[in-house]
Amino acid sequence: MGENPDAVTAPLEVEIRGLILDPVSNTPIVILKKPDENLFLPIWIGVFEANAIALQLEGVETPRPMTHDLLRGVVGALGAQVEAIVVHSLVENTFHAKVLLRSSQGGLVEVDARPSDAIALALRCHAPIRVAESVFREAHALDFREGEDQEARLREWLESLTPEQLGKYKM
Repeated sequence: MGENPDAVTAPLEVEIRGLILDPVSNTPIVILKKPDENLFLPIWIGVFEANAIALQLEGVETPRPMTHDLLRGVVGALGAQVEAIVVHSLVENTFHAKVLLRSSQGGLVEVDARPSDAIALALRCHAPIRVAESVFREAHALDFREGEDQEARLREWLESLTPEQLGKYKM
């Protein structure tokens, strides 16, 4: 009887460890870290989404609402709240996410989203960012040794990738 391990294990809350730039393609990469482990998940994202994430991480206020600010406002105006976002799968080298919205009546609504948009929204709503355990396995997340210089290892890992590997994941 084959059981889905993610059916038993809830997606893990992760933290954003930073944004880095792919040195070959100049594509931004958001780095998510698995809790209590030295396991890192790189997700290639678009420039505009990286900018939206960076602005929020750095606490920069914009004079007018950005798209993700607008979305936060619409969700709030409808009496809902972002409960969490979940990067739930990796299909044909493309990460998939969903935004979990709690309605004012208490029901839960799942909305399909790109991980980068979901992360930018979660940051603005102070909602948890979660990743399914299967995504860490399928994406071959980076595992660092205890005490290892993580920034140097990330740089070394990026520099070791071939152009084919760099282009493997789609936004």
